[in-house]
Amino acid sequence: MLLGIHHIAVICHDYQRSKHFYCEILGLDVIAEHYRQARNSWKLDLQLPDGSQLELFSFPDAPTRPSFPEAQGLRHLAFRVVSVSDAVTWLTSHGINCEPIRIDAYTGKQFTFFNDPDNLPLELYEI
Repeated sequence: MLLGIHHIAVICHDYQRSKHFYCEILGLDVIAEHYRQARNSWKLDLQLPDGSQLELFSFPDAPTRPSFPEAQGLRHLAFRVVSVSDAVTWLTSHGINCEPIRIDAYTGKQFTFFNDPDNLPLELYEI
Protein backbone atom coordinates (compact mmCIF):
# COMPACT_ATOMS: atom_id res chain seq x y z
CA MET A 1 0.00 0.00 0.00
CA LEU A 2 2.59 2.62 1.06
CA LEU A 3 5.18 3.52 -1.57
CA GLY A 4 7.42 5.84 0.42
CA ILE A 5 7.44 9.21 2.11
CA HIS A 6 6.03 12.03 0.00
CA HIS A 7 6.84 14.90 2.36
CA ILE A 8 7.64 15.89 5.89
CA ALA A 9 6.27 19.18 7.23
CA VAL A 10 8.25 21.42 9.58
CA ILE A 11 6.94 24.58 11.26
CA CYS A 12 9.75 27.03 11.92
CA HIS A 13 10.14 30.08 14.13
CA ASP A 14 12.34 32.22 11.86
CA TYR A 15 11.38 31.53 8.24
CA GLN A 16 14.39 33.19 6.58
CA ARG A 17 16.87 31.52 8.94
CA SER A 18 15.29 28.10 8.37
CA LYS A 19 15.07 28.65 4.62
CA HIS A 20 18.80 29.45 4.58
CA PHE A 21 19.58 26.36 6.68
CA TYR A 22 17.61 23.88 4.55
CA CYS A 23 18.51 25.42 1.17
CA GLU A 24 22.03 26.81 1.54
CA ILE A 25 23.50 24.50 4.18
CA LEU A 26 21.66 21.22 3.57
CA GLY A 27 21.33 21.89 -0.17
CA LEU A 28 17.64 21.17 -0.72
CA ASP A 29 16.13 22.52 -3.95
CA VAL A 30 13.14 24.88 -3.93
CA ILE A 31 10.10 23.49 -5.73
CA ALA A 32 7.72 26.32 -4.82
CA GLU A 33 7.41 29.16 -2.34
CA HIS A 34 4.14 30.84 -1.44
CA TYR A 35 3.12 33.57 0.96
CA ARG A 36 -0.37 32.85 2.27
CA GLN A 37 -1.73 36.24 3.27
CA ALA A 38 -4.90 34.88 4.87
CA ARG A 39 -2.72 32.92 7.31
CA ASN A 40 0.15 35.42 7.45
CA SER A 41 2.50 32.54 6.73
CA TRP A 42 5.00 31.17 4.26
CA LYS A 43 5.00 27.70 2.72
CA LEU A 44 8.20 26.49 1.09
CA ASP A 45 8.29 23.18 -0.77
CA LEU A 46 11.79 21.67 -0.91
CA GLN A 47 12.98 18.59 -2.76
CA LEU A 48 15.57 16.04 -1.76
CA PRO A 49 17.60 14.21 -4.43
CA ASP A 50 15.47 11.04 -4.09
CA GLY A 51 12.28 12.98 -4.91
CA SER A 52 10.91 13.18 -1.38
CA GLN A 53 9.94 16.61 -0.13
CA LEU A 54 10.17 18.76 2.96
CA GLU A 55 7.54 21.44 3.53
CA LEU A 56 8.68 24.42 5.57
CA PHE A 57 5.93 26.50 7.17
CA SER A 58 5.96 29.69 9.19
CA PHE A 59 3.04 30.62 11.41
CA PRO A 60 2.95 33.72 13.60
CA ASP A 61 3.16 32.90 17.30
CA ALA A 62 3.42 29.13 16.81
CA PRO A 63 4.11 27.54 20.20
CA THR A 64 7.45 25.87 20.75
CA ARG A 65 7.41 22.09 20.93
CA PRO A 66 9.17 20.54 23.89
CA SER A 67 11.72 18.05 22.66
CA PHE A 68 13.07 15.26 24.78
CA PRO A 69 15.12 12.39 23.33
CA GLU A 70 12.79 9.67 24.52
CA ALA A 71 9.44 11.51 24.43
CA GLN A 72 6.52 9.96 22.56
CA GLY A 73 5.95 11.11 19.00
CA LEU A 74 8.31 11.84 16.15
CA ARG A 75 11.82 11.31 17.46
CA HIS A 76 13.93 12.73 14.63
CA LEU A 77 14.23 13.12 10.87
CA ALA A 78 17.07 11.14 9.27
CA PHE A 79 18.79 11.92 5.96
CA ARG A 80 20.83 9.41 3.94
CA VAL A 81 24.38 10.49 3.09
CA VAL A 82 27.31 8.78 1.37
CA SER A 83 29.83 9.93 3.98
CA VAL A 84 28.82 11.01 7.47
CA SER A 85 32.30 12.40 8.17
CA ASP A 86 32.24 14.55 5.01
CA ALA A 87 28.75 15.82 5.88
CA VAL A 88 29.85 16.63 9.45
CA THR A 89 32.86 18.55 8.09
CA TRP A 90 30.51 20.56 5.83
CA LEU A 91 28.03 21.29 8.63
CA THR A 92 30.77 22.23 11.09
CA SER A 93 32.26 24.65 8.56
CA HIS A 94 28.85 26.38 8.56
CA GLY A 95 28.67 26.65 12.35
CA ILE A 96 26.41 23.64 12.87
CA ASN A 97 27.30 21.51 15.89
CA CYS A 98 27.11 17.76 15.40
CA GLU A 99 27.27 15.01 17.98
CA PRO A 100 30.26 12.67 17.78
CA ILE A 101 29.92 10.15 14.96
CA ARG A 102 28.63 6.79 16.18
CA ILE A 103 28.44 3.31 14.66
CA ASP A 104 25.08 1.53 14.41
CA ALA A 105 25.57 -1.70 16.35
CA TYR A 106 23.23 -3.60 14.01
CA THR A 107 24.35 -2.35 10.58
CA GLY A 108 27.90 -1.15 11.18
CA LYS A 109 27.00 2.16 9.48
CA GLN A 110 28.03 5.59 10.74
CA PHE A 111 25.48 8.12 11.97
CA THR A 112 25.28 11.36 13.90
CA PHE A 113 22.75 13.91 15.10
CA PHE A 114 22.48 17.69 14.81
CA ASN A 115 19.68 20.26 15.10
CA ASP A 116 17.95 22.63 12.74
CA PRO A 117 17.49 26.30 13.74
CA ASP A 118 14.43 25.38 15.84
CA ASN A 119 16.21 22.48 17.58
CA LEU A 120 14.42 19.83 15.53
CA PRO A 121 16.63 16.76 15.88
CA LEU A 122 18.09 15.68 12.54
CA GLU A 123 20.21 12.62 11.81
CA LEU A 124 22.73 11.82 9.11
CA TYR A 125 22.88 8.09 8.28
CA GLU A 126 25.50 6.54 6.01
CA ILE A 127 24.22 4.47 3.09
